[in-house]
Amino acid sequence: MVSASQGLRVVVTGATGNVGTSLVRALSQDPEVDSVLGLARRLPDLTLPGVEWGRVDLSRPDSARTLASLLAGADAVVHLAWRFQPTHDPVVTWRSNVEGSLRVFDAVRTAGVPSLVHASSVGAYSPGPKREPGVDEQWPTHGWPDAAYCREKAYLERVLDTFELRHPQIRVARMRPGFLFKETAAPEQRRIFGGKYLPGVLLRPDLLPFVPDLEGLRFQVLHTDDAAEAYRLAVLGDVRGPFNLAADTVTDARALGELLDARVVRAPVPLVRGALATAWHARAVPASPHLFDAVLRLPVMDCARAREELGWRPRYSASEALNAFLHGVVSGEGEATAPLAGSRWS
Repeated sequence: MVSASQGLRVVVTGATGNVGTSLVRALSQDPEVDSVLGLARRLPDLTLPGVEWGRVDLSRPDSARTLASLLAGADAVVHLAWRFQPTHDPVVTWRSNVEGSLRVFDAVRTAGVPSLVHASSVGAYSPGPKREPGVDEQWPTHGWPDAAYCREKAYLERVLDTFELRHPQIRVARMRPGFLFKETAAPEQRRIFGGKYLPGVLLRPDLLPFVPDLEGLRFQVLHTDDAAEAYRLAVLGDVRGPFNLAADTVTDARALGELLDARVVRAPVPLVRGALATAWHARAVPASPHLFDAVLRLPVMDCARAREELGWRPRYSASEALNAFLHGVVSGEGEATAPLAGSRWS
């Protein structure tokens, strides 16, 4: 643990997104952190004590030079930057997510930054069991190859395996959270998965007639602020390796039905997938059927390591995280950053 007198300088990529906005706030309030530099493609209209902002587009090859100066003197780098779209052009996301991450990792090495905290995901895991207590961090991370998101997260796991072997002096922690929700990120998530033309009001619980009960529909969620707390602990601590992060209960169709006060109706996976595939190919929705396939195969995670080694406990339940999302998608509040802009900020 770093003493308060030393004062950490932390650089956060993707600082204006879902996790980034929660993390820079948490770091700015921590007495052990002297300064935070938040990096993003577009500078936000957001003022926080002790937080500065810098612009960098990781998809550009010349961003390597920019990173070299931005990371100079940093005590830790948290790499969150990620691009979800366009799902119809995986080359674009690969350039941002994979090639951009390689540039960040290389800049960490070149600048001599002692700690790197990387945003991996449950999506990096190979298909696995849906039952509890779930898989630990040793479960294979080969992802679901048809889904670009999973493929890219899994590839970076292999990159970091090599990075750690070649640079043991750099402490690397990998965070593997479930699906992350908070109220102000809901407008962005509605656009990412439902499309920018889907009105948030249509997602009101009283307008949903039923919840489809699909084979394999068991997944884990987490409030974004709880994920940010895990990242903060990883920055300040001396931990290495991967950490599963999720709320204490697993979400399934029955839990969603109770949350939405809707009937649960058994539905065949091929029918639902076919409808989604048709809509995706018609570019009516941005969420790909390949990601749908992956979600039905993601394993349930055991989060004991985060509790024991990070001292981390989620404050919010799974239902509270989902309720925050539902409230945010209807209200459209968002936040004063480009990724999270809602009706109030647009």
